[in-house]
Amino acid sequence: MYLNCHSYYSLHYGTISIGQLVRIASAMGVKTLALTDINNSTGMVDFVINCRNNGIKPVAGMEFRLDDRLLFIGLARNQEGFGELNHYLTQINLGKAEIQEKAPDFKNVFVIYPLENLPEVFRKNEFAGIRPSQAGKLLRTKLPQNKLVVLQPVTFQNDTDYVLHKNLRAIDHNLLLSQLEMEMYAHPDEKFLTPAEIEQAFEAFPAILANSRKLLDNCEINFDFSQPKNKKTFTGSVSKDKKLLEKLSIDGLEYRYGNKNKTAKKRLQNELEIIEKLGFSAYFLITHDVVQYAMKNNIYHVGRGSGANSIVAYCLRITDVDPIELDLYFERFINPKRSSPPDFDLDFSWKEREKIQQYLFTRYGKGHVALLGTMVTFKGKSAYRELGKVHGLPKDEIDKLVRHPETEAAASGLHQHICTLAQQLIGFPHQRSIHAGGVLISGKPLSFYTALDLPPKGFPTTQWDMYTAETLGFEKLDILSQRGIGHIREAVELIRENRGTAIDIHQTEIFKKDEKVKAMLKSGETNGCFYIESPAMRSLLKKLQCDNYLTLVAASSIIRPGVAGSGMMREYIRRFHHPDSFEYTHPVLKEQLSETYGVMVYQEDVLKVCHHFAGLNLADADVLRRAMSGKFRGKEEFQRIKEKFFENSRKLSRPENITREVWRQIESFAGYSFSKAHSASYAVESYQSLYLKAHFPLEFQVAVINNFGGFYSTWVYFNEARRQGGIVHLPCVNQSDFKTNIRGKDIFVGFIHLTGMEQKTATQLLDERNKNGLYKSLEDFVRRAKPGIEQLILLIRVGAFRFTGKSKPHLLWEAHLLTKTEKSRLPDETLFQTKRQEFVMPALKTDKLEDAYDETELLGYPVTLSPFDMLQTKFRGEVKAPEMINHTGHTVRMLGQLITIKYVRTKRKEIMYFATFLDDKGEMFDTIHFPGTLKKYPFRGEGIYLLLGKITEEFGYASLDVEKMAKMPFRPNPREM
Repeated sequence: MYLNCHSYYSLHYGTISIGQLVRIASAMGVKTLALTDINNSTGMVDFVINCRNNGIKPVAGMEFRLDDRLLFIGLARNQEGFGELNHYLTQINLGKAEIQEKAPDFKNVFVIYPLENLPEVFRKNEFAGIRPSQAGKLLRTKLPQNKLVVLQPVTFQNDTDYVLHKNLRAIDHNLLLSQLEMEMYAHPDEKFLTPAEIEQAFEAFPAILANSRKLLDNCEINFDFSQPKNKKTFTGSVSKDKKLLEKLSIDGLEYRYGNKNKTAKKRLQNELEIIEKLGFSAYFLITHDVVQYAMKNNIYHVGRGSGANSIVAYCLRITDVDPIELDLYFERFINPKRSSPPDFDLDFSWKEREKIQQYLFTRYGKGHVALLGTMVTFKGKSAYRELGKVHGLPKDEIDKLVRHPETEAAASGLHQHICTLAQQLIGFPHQRSIHAGGVLISGKPLSFYTALDLPPKGFPTTQWDMYTAETLGFEKLDILSQRGIGHIREAVELIRENRGTAIDIHQTEIFKKDEKVKAMLKSGETNGCFYIESPAMRSLLKKLQCDNYLTLVAASSIIRPGVAGSGMMREYIRRFHHPDSFEYTHPVLKEQLSETYGVMVYQEDVLKVCHHFAGLNLADADVLRRAMSGKFRGKEEFQRIKEKFFENSRKLSRPENITREVWRQIESFAGYSFSKAHSASYAVESYQSLYLKAHFPLEFQVAVINNFGGFYSTWVYFNEARRQGGIVHLPCVNQSDFKTNIRGKDIFVGFIHLTGMEQKTATQLLDERNKNGLYKSLEDFVRRAKPGIEQLILLIRVGAFRFTGKSKPHLLWEAHLLTKTEKSRLPDETLFQTKRQEFVMPALKTDKLEDAYDETELLGYPVTLSPFDMLQTKFRGEVKAPEMINHTGHTVRMLGQLITIKYVRTKRKEIMYFATFLDDKGEMFDTIHFPGTLKKYPFRGEGIYLLLGKITEEFGYASLDVEKMAKMPFRPNPREM
């Protein structure tokens, strides 16, 4: 009789979670239950699992609405019926059909209409739904009783939930609560009535009760969770897949290792056997197909994640990480006891990822491919903000409520009410969205499992998330975007254009042995290099004196917050330099972690410790691995593993204090740890960046600038290009392009960096120049490019016409005359160039400082003058950045331009800062600002600061502990004097 239940996946409507819904039904003795969320099937898999676990027969359905109006409810007779419902909704969501007043001719679906939308003639599978509150109308209805069923919608549990429901409806309609109209929200009786209450309402009409039970008896839904759901073959045959994978892998083995490496050959055969046994051959072949498509189309990629543990993946060129070199275990990627399927992470340039996605949809069939969805939930801030809006609070009051809900709750009864509602709302689904990169390629049409949405991105997307996908047995393929790859690819192209040199960026074995690369890595010369350019990473590389691949792999992991925050990063550095000066916490750690000096650096290290120190099995270890990666929904499993860890440790007679310390280190990894393969993949990409920077520094920096993806602001990379010997020029109408370009050592700032420059003007300017040659004068430019006066003034102020030899004031004067002339000229006059009358203008003064202010306003930084030369003071600091190590322990004054700051909270919850500055020579140095100092001498925005402090040193790396600082004043802009 429960044919129409809503969960909170009926977005901004339902108020009951899937778990709650099933628990309530179970407590009432309900034996069959239908989930019919509004225009979606998001929660169906969870619903089926929960029902099975509670002894309830699940029924799959969907409620179709047009805006606020209920049209009909569909109940699936079987899996095919569920597919029909999903397919119908998918066609609507993809814009291939419009939702109709009446249901289509479903073959395996029962349709229930409300009394307000009855068809003229009922099909065999169609019924009318009667609410208990409408039972009195049955005495007057002419509807045949064999077409009537009980329709008791379930939307909330009680009156409290009803209030929340109305607030959700106001949020959905973006209205004040008082503006809601009756048809916009549910009737107060949409509660979970007991079976007895429903039977009492229809006691005079037992046939209707019998119809309802019969209808539910004829419905069933189940999912096979034991089998993978991905496309099962690549070639159309399992045996052909096996042969093809083996052939491609053996061909790749020779490319990677030559034909005499017995260790690699043996491991390859072992992996191929496991892959075939577990049915993952097609998965590897599809991933290889994507990589081959990318390579043939000159689309650069990086394969990373746990997939890098596989020698098959390495031979197929899916990854560039040698698992033998790093002693990576294939079982970390795939093993029979893993509780979830594996996945590959493929990174592409942010500009090219969409091409790869389009290829997958085209290659593997419509309806079988979809992006993976995700669910955005109400967080604390969004809950308070949305509820504040529907209750009509002014913006300033909402802001206060968001910042300090506990304090504001006491301000008024309304505020208290909003806070109570917000606590109910937090965690509720808010809107469906798209996973960062997951793509599913299904064997069956995806409508067997879910309806599909079409977000603004333009690709069909599942209505459920990665957790549901994994529960069903899907292996997702992560197609991710990354700006680091974009600058590597663009650097290779620029090198080819500017130097005539072709670079094979996949020759990482050569890069690892390059002496220039080693020297740069050791000295922290990594500005612009993927993952290793941040102040924290630069300092770590210097402290480790890192000059090899294996150390960089470790550094890529120990920089993560888990290791760093637990204090084990500093301990790792100490043990790295003094391997004989420490004792292992326990003999098991010595046995398992000798490579990392007893410090847990990678996920694998944690798994080893859990297995060998606490006796956890592989399945539990995998749960822990997923917990550390943030790939689980709740904390229950993590807590279970923790209790088992301590229980097993006691059984193994481990000292309690040591067990606590080992667990502390494990727990600090949660959400932050990298697998060794992941760190290795990052290190490979870092080496590629390093090689390009070491041998082609100018092209490399221009590529970083053009991809807008570095750690620092763009001006820092222009500084780095100049530091590496480049000559940076202002934008020029004859030399610049839309993006920054390079010719020899000359770097011309692109028009994209000019604030206020319209793309239309830039395109017009460039098209005309490419078609008819360089501009000869300002007059020639105005006549041919036809810019508006505002755009012309921008170009003059930034110096884009300096080739004319005329001053800016002269050009500005001339620009106004020219634009007036162009506007008054008749169309026919443009066919013939007439000589314009020359006017003699007085000499107009220019000032370099004035130009620097123009450049700062329009580009964000001065190009023709150092910002230090704009200061009122001539003082440039007692010590420069490279000299700091020679002044350790001394209190000095330094002058620095602020690049970046990062704040952390101390154990006392006070804020302290780590900052990075440039000295007047463009060299970086780092500073530390403790809470007491910051209170007296806070940061005051961008600019140049005078810093007083003591130079300290740790493991050979110098920084400044700031005691006082002051922002230095610039000379005034002459134009404003």
